[in-house]
Amino acid sequence: MATVTVEVNGRPYAVGCADGQEDRVRMLARQFDDHVRNVAAEVGHVGDIRLFLMAALLLADELHETRLAAGTMSPAGDSPTPSAANDGVAEALNAVAARLEKLAQTI
Repeated sequence: MATVTVEVNGRPYAVGCADGQEDRVRMLARQFDDHVRNVAAEVGHVGDIRLFLMAALLLADELHETRLAAGTMSPAGDSPTPSAANDGVAEALNAVAARLEKLAQTI
């Protein structure tokens, strides 16, 4: 397992990922950072955890809308099991979630 350091909202975070997925995790982190910064610009400083939650909800909404448009999800949110292509993304998100939980415990 590899570890990459990504920056979100001006802070570095070490994230574990599968070997070979480092560039993908960095790219995903940049996208997430863009969302976090957009939320921060709209709502001001409300703390990293709340900013991250708001950005994650926006991303989940975008994903839901994309799946609806692609016909892979019902409006109620029922979806098929994730494909193997999503495994790397899921692993990266799990690592970020674990890091957020650890941060939440220190606050």
